[in-house]
Amino acid sequence: MITQKVIKTEEDYNLALDHVDKLMDAEPGTSEFDELELLSTLIEVYEDKHYEISMPDPVSAVKFRMEQLGLNQQDLIPFVGSRSKVSEILNRKRNLSLSMIRALSKGLGIPSEVLLHEYDALSTEDDPHLEYEKFPIKEMMNKGWIPVTPDFKMHGEEIIRNLIGNAGGMKSVKCCLFRRSKSARENAKNDSYALTAWCLKVLEIANRKPLSSQYVQGTINDSFLHDIAKLSYFEDGPALAKEYLEKHGIHLVALEHLSKTYLDGAVIAPPQKNPVVGLTLRYDRIDNFWFCLLHELAHLTKHLGMDGTSLIIDDLDLRKYGDNKEDSIEEQADHLAQEALIPSESWTTIDLSADNIPRQLQIVELANKLRIHPAIIAGRIRYEKNNYRKFSNMLGHGEVRKHFLNN
Repeated sequence: MITQKVIKTEEDYNLALDHVDKLMDAEPGTSEFDELELLSTLIEVYEDKHYEISMPDPVSAVKFRMEQLGLNQQDLIPFVGSRSKVSEILNRKRNLSLSMIRALSKGLGIPSEVLLHEYDALSTEDDPHLEYEKFPIKEMMNKGWIPVTPDFKMHGEEIIRNLIGNAGGMKSVKCCLFRRSKSARENAKNDSYALTAWCLKVLEIANRKPLSSQYVQGTINDSFLHDIAKLSYFEDGPALAKEYLEKHGIHLVALEHLSKTYLDGAVIAPPQKNPVVGLTLRYDRIDNFWFCLLHELAHLTKHLGMDGTSLIIDDLDLRKYGDNKEDSIEEQADHLAQEALIPSESWTTIDLSADNIPRQLQIVELANKLRIHPAIIAGRIRYEKNNYRKFSNMLGHGEVRKHFLNN
C-alpha cells in the first residue's frame, strides 16, 4: 500500500495515479475507499499547484453549452445573426464579434471571461462607453485607413478597438473625446465620432514612427517659430518643417478630414507620449499650411495642458468668415503665428488703404527680404482685405500634400 503523504514530486504523482486506478472499484465504508478519497485529495492539491488548467476556447465553450442545454444551430441565430454565420462560427471559419460574445454570454449563461479570453488587454481596459456603430467605418475603409472587412457592421467594435490599440489605448480616446478645448475655432457641426476617428488615426500614424527626442516644454519660443517660418522659403519647406519638428520631439501628421468634420488642424498631447500636430490640408495651399502649422505650434506651447486640455481643434474658416465668438486663446495663437511669419514692422510697410491693392512684385520683394514664401504674404493680404479673388496664382495650390504622401 502506498504511504499516505503529501505529493511533492512527479514520481510521487505518477505512483499515486497508478494506485488510484487499483482502488477505483473500492466500496464505500471500506479502508480502500477511505484511501481512495485521501489520494484523490492529495492528487488534486498537486495538480492545482503544478498544472494550469487552460480555459476552453470560445467555440468549444459554446458547443459545450449547446450540448448541456440541448440546443441546435438554429437556436444560436438570435445571438449570432444568421444560419450561415452560426455554421461558420461553429466550424471556426469566422471569429465571434464582441457583440456576439455579449449576446451569447447573456443568452446562454456562458461566463464572459471564457468568451473574451482570446482578446488582448484592450478588451478589459476601461471603456468610456463608446457607441461603436457611430464611427464612420465605411468611409474609413474607403480611405484605406483600416482593412476592408466583410460584415463590418457586425465587427465594428473589433475594428475600432484595433485602431484604438494602435493609437495608444483607451486613454487616447478619452484624450480625444473628453479632454479637448472648447475654443471658438471648433465648428459646432463637427460629428464627435468622426472627429475622434480622425484623431485616433493621426495618433496611429504618429505611433508608427517613434521619435528619438522627447519634447521639452518651453522649446517653442519666438525664435523657434521664426526658424520654422523661414523654412517656407524652400521648395521642400513642408518636408523640412516635419523633419525639424521631429528632431525636437514633435510629430507632424497630414491626414485628410472625414465627412462631418470641419477642421484645418489640431494639436494633441497623448498620455506620456510626444505631442502631435495634425493637419488636414483640406485646401492644400502653401499659405494655409504655414499659418495653420504656426497656429497649432502656438497652441502647443501656450495652451495645451491648460485645465487638463489635451486636444485643441481649429477650423480656420470660422476666422476667415468673421466669426464673432473669438476668444483670447485663439487671438493669441493668431498673433504668434502672424508675427513669426511676417513681423509687424515688416507688415506695416504694405499699404492696405481702402483703394490700394499691393502689386505682386511688391509681395515678392518683401518675401525675399523676409526669406519666406510669397504665398504667405499674399494670403495675409487676402484675409486683411477680405478679398479672396486676388493673388490666387500666388498661393501654391496643390503644393503641400505631395510632401506628406508617406507621412
